[in-house]
Amino acid sequence: MIAVGTNYREAITHLPDGATLTFYHVPWEEYEDLLEDLGAGYRARISYDHGGLEIALPLPIHERQKEFISHLVYVLTDESGLDLECLGSTTYKYEDWLQGLEPDTCFYVQNVARVIGVERFDPDSSPPPPDIAVEIDITSESLSRFHIYANLGVPEIWRYDQHQAQIYHLIGTDYVEAEASRAFPFLTGDVLFQLLERSKIDGQTATLRDFRQWVKAQQLPSS
Repeated sequence: MIAVGTNYREAITHLPDGATLTFYHVPWEEYEDLLEDLGAGYRARISYDHGGLEIALPLPIHERQKEFISHLVYVLTDESGLDLECLGSTTYKYEDWLQGLEPDTCFYVQNVARVIGVERFDPDSSPPPPDIAVEIDITSESLSRFHIYANLGVPEIWRYDQHQAQIYHLIGTDYVEAEASRAFPFLTGDVLFQLLERSKIDGQTATLRDFRQWVKAQQLPSS
């Protein structure tokens, strides 16, 4: 699909939940104009890669799982005595790379001081990468965007697709699946998946309550 005189906002208005639109040969300026036109708080997830513009509209279950993961990370940092800044679906873009994307949510833990109080990233320099980016792959896949995360320098990605939860570490310029999180070494992909699945049955509050007790147990010194 060639984007010539395309009204992207109009296209988003008619995009059903769970659907994805892809445009090609889109100038960087049109990508930036679209973000400016949408303003803050839009539902669509928008990524850009050397002229390729992808617009996806998530399903409600997508948003529910994203929010639940955010609650999990708040518990993890609270019980571990760590500071946390969650920047949600912040847009990470840099014209020199001709790339931009929006994680479903993201977290600063080790590098939290780099974003406290920051309202807008400097457009003339590459944005500070979050320590963890989260992708919920229910209606679209994020693997094709991993190279953008690598260019940004995001050290860790959590990916959930309803069948499994995977944790990836950035090794050099590529992501390699790992057993556990770098930021929270006792959290494995299997544990993350079990929590997400349990929240569908027992509810988020009950799952978080038990998770907090589990995290406390992990903090106990070994005998």
